[in-house]
Amino acid sequence: MSLNLTTIRAEFPALHREDVFFDNPGGTQIARHSLERMQKYLVECNANHGGAFLTSRQSDDILDEAHAAMADLLNAARPEEIVFGNNMTTLTFHMTRSLAKLLNPGDTLLVTRLDHDANVAPWLLLAEDRGCQVAWVDFDVEDCTLSLESFQQALEKKPKIAAFGYASNAVGTVNPVRKLVNLSHEAGALTYIDAVQYAPHGPIDVQHLDADFLVCSSYKFFGPHAGILYGKYDLLNELNAYKVRPASNELPGRFETGTQNHEGIAGVLGALEYFEWLAAEFGGEYAEGLSEDGYTGRRKALKQALTAIRAYEFELSRALIETLQDIPGLQLFGLADLKRLDQRVPTISFRMRGRHPRQVAEDLGDAGIYVWDGNYYALSVTERLGVEQDGGMVRVGAAHYNTMDEVARLGDVLRQIAAG
Repeated sequence: MSLNLTTIRAEFPALHREDVFFDNPGGTQIARHSLERMQKYLVECNANHGGAFLTSRQSDDILDEAHAAMADLLNAARPEEIVFGNNMTTLTFHMTRSLAKLLNPGDTLLVTRLDHDANVAPWLLLAEDRGCQVAWVDFDVEDCTLSLESFQQALEKKPKIAAFGYASNAVGTVNPVRKLVNLSHEAGALTYIDAVQYAPHGPIDVQHLDADFLVCSSYKFFGPHAGILYGKYDLLNELNAYKVRPASNELPGRFETGTQNHEGIAGVLGALEYFEWLAAEFGGEYAEGLSEDGYTGRRKALKQALTAIRAYEFELSRALIETLQDIPGLQLFGLADLKRLDQRVPTISFRMRGRHPRQVAEDLGDAGIYVWDGNYYALSVTERLGVEQDGGMVRVGAAHYNTMDEVARLGDVLRQIAAG
């Protein structure tokens, strides 16, 4: 399955512009399928939940379908294991309140210095509230890979919860998630995985990972601003849910507090339908039938599309690394070994000698190339790398709709900045 970038880019209305979107780690552009789903929802069945009338029933059907589609994307065992919310951060804070019931003073929580603060601060605050200890896991500053030795040392403290990321939003490192889950379970810890940065870049299988909880956000995989939490059914069913009294006691409703962003959830469904379109458009006959790992129908199509995206993005990562390494005075952070592209996503941060990251980002923006600067809420990363007090880093993040020509354009502008 190979991707035709011209066809793909036509499915993203924002890409008609000449500008280059390398700000994707902070939010991707939205697919036409998602936009159309939201508009259709608001026009045809904009109603609240649980009514006896037609538009409410139609609305509920779409929300149910979105739960089922997200279960297929993550290979969850059942749709009830999918909880929608405002965003990953809000869902995580919400879940820490429920998980607090499992903790006692003196218990330990595990967090890593490689994570976005949305998977750090909620646990630090929970530890403060419950009188718990925090075990920090370090990373190697040379290549920004998580230290397995540090992880195992933290597990010796028998944490009740181990929170870690699938991929770093700051430096692109992909963690050995299944191994981390296995080690955590052997130590008796529940696992909470932040997959926000990885979700647009490759398939996720929560059953294969044996994840207890996993969170992601659809605005990172070509949909609207919405958060998604997966939790094992038995765990979610046993946890105390903080909700209003008339709200359902059944899953997932007991954790979906208040009136949800219905049109946003419809947009999530549309984003997943984009992946299905991608598989059908470029997968040919292979998109039909039973796959070698037992996936059928939509689950197989979603996995197939993201597998193809992952393969193309290996080449994007290679091109970005080679381009950035060719810029005089540029320091790249993270994995730069071209033989280890499977251990990163195409999210790369750097600094330029003698230039503040904000100025570099502004110069690139003036040239029509959009990138982020600062710490991107990965505060522990920039502190550990010693760059937080000096403006952080410049971050370039590619998605599968980015082209090699755009990478070359980035290189040309950076050379001009370096020479200026």
